[in-house]
Amino acid sequence: MPNPAAPALDQNHAFPGKTYAEVVLSPAYDHAKEQLLSPMLDIHRAHLIMLREQSLIDEQDADAIGRALQALDAERLRGASYTGEFEDLFFEVEQELHLLAGEAAGNLHIGRSRNDMGIAIYRLTLREKLLHTLESALFLEEHLLQFARSHVDTIMIGYTHTQQAQPTTLGHYTAAVSDSLSRDIRRLQNAYANCNRSSMGAAALTTSGFPLNRQRMAELLAFDGLIENAYDAVSGADYVGEIATSVQLAAINLGRFIQELLLWSTQEFAVLQVAAPYVQISSIMPQKRNPVSIEHMRSLLSSCVGLTQTVLSMIHNTPFGDIVDTEDDMQPYAWKSLAVLSSVYRLLANVIVTLSINKEALEARAEASFSTVTELADTLVREEKLSFRTAHHIVSASVRKALANGNDKRFLTLDVLNESALEVIGRKLSFNEETLALALNAKHFVQIRTLIGGPNANEVERALHGQTQRLNHDQAWLTDKRRAIRAAQEDVERELQKLFL
Repeated sequence: MPNPAAPALDQNHAFPGKTYAEVVLSPAYDHAKEQLLSPMLDIHRAHLIMLREQSLIDEQDADAIGRALQALDAERLRGASYTGEFEDLFFEVEQELHLLAGEAAGNLHIGRSRNDMGIAIYRLTLREKLLHTLESALFLEEHLLQFARSHVDTIMIGYTHTQQAQPTTLGHYTAAVSDSLSRDIRRLQNAYANCNRSSMGAAALTTSGFPLNRQRMAELLAFDGLIENAYDAVSGADYVGEIATSVQLAAINLGRFIQELLLWSTQEFAVLQVAAPYVQISSIMPQKRNPVSIEHMRSLLSSCVGLTQTVLSMIHNTPFGDIVDTEDDMQPYAWKSLAVLSSVYRLLANVIVTLSINKEALEARAEASFSTVTELADTLVREEKLSFRTAHHIVSASVRKALANGNDKRFLTLDVLNESALEVIGRKLSFNEETLALALNAKHFVQIRTLIGGPNANEVERALHGQTQRLNHDQAWLTDKRRAIRAAQEDVERELQKLFL
């Protein structure tokens, strides 16, 4: 018997083909009604105002089109399903306006194309999603700084090459994560600047013979400027590629921190404990507190990287022109990547501020480890007037001897150090027990590293103050961008009211 689910050739030969509608047109319609309808209507309103200001339509037509735009039932359209009666949402809206305004509605398309209009719609949509993601990033940065301030004195071992390196503090470490995040924020802001440019007036690709005012359209839509070259306006896809690369790098950067959190939550590391709202239990092992919230963040960030790579792959080796590869099929991947990154930012902020940190274990581990011996070598340079390389040889030999007795810094005694010094420089050191103890002390190690960027508590506080000022500046930037958009929307509403007779 034939499989009812097996593929079959379409039987009808009228547009749209059944399979074409199922695979392409219907999903694109659903994306458009959910994501693109509002910016489409914003462009209709702005274009109407500009046409009237340029005397390209008369007051009567402007009034009819304006009232039609006001009367358009956007909620009904958002609830509609693709029927194939219209190629896409653009033509359905055009028909709705024709029914409401009559022949006058046809003049709304003077001097524009679906090309310049479509790109403007995508840019408006991505602009809003970028602002939402940036808001979430700033939310995370705020709580990272809060966490860092509470741990400027929490001694811990820092790692290089996954091996114990030198003592630092959890505040110093977290400030580094915050600095990395701030660069991701800056890249997203730069992507916003290149996205927030108007294509309107480019028409199909050569502008228009009508005396349009491209600058006025940009102003009414709260764009920061124009994409001047009309061919570039409808052909360039680097604005979304830049967003994708910025999001991809942000997800990769954050994923590295997430991986450390997972490692530190193991019983073996015992650095942190995830709060109860963000763990799950085992169905069979009563002792388990699985930090699944952090695991989900790791996998979500990986999916975010995959989504952005899809965006870049779809742009790769495509012709420079108006093409669907960079439009209906690709845009949803960019939207989803921004949404995923935004959600992880918010979840991580909530997890971070509820972590329990095992400060005592961290400090004890640092004190017992050999991570302080760089300072011992430095002290030999200062006290014994040795070259650093010679001091390094003495300390390295001493560590090997101590390790042979046990994996604990207590075995690095003054006798061991002098034995190594005899081997390397042929004499004992002028060290005493107090000098050796201070050189091997983890707190002392941190306290004397007062250079810019070091872990000294005062230096970390200074750095965090600077980061807080940067955060305030970025929050003000976000507020200004949202205010500019609202102001343009209010301007459009005022100008529309003037059109009505």
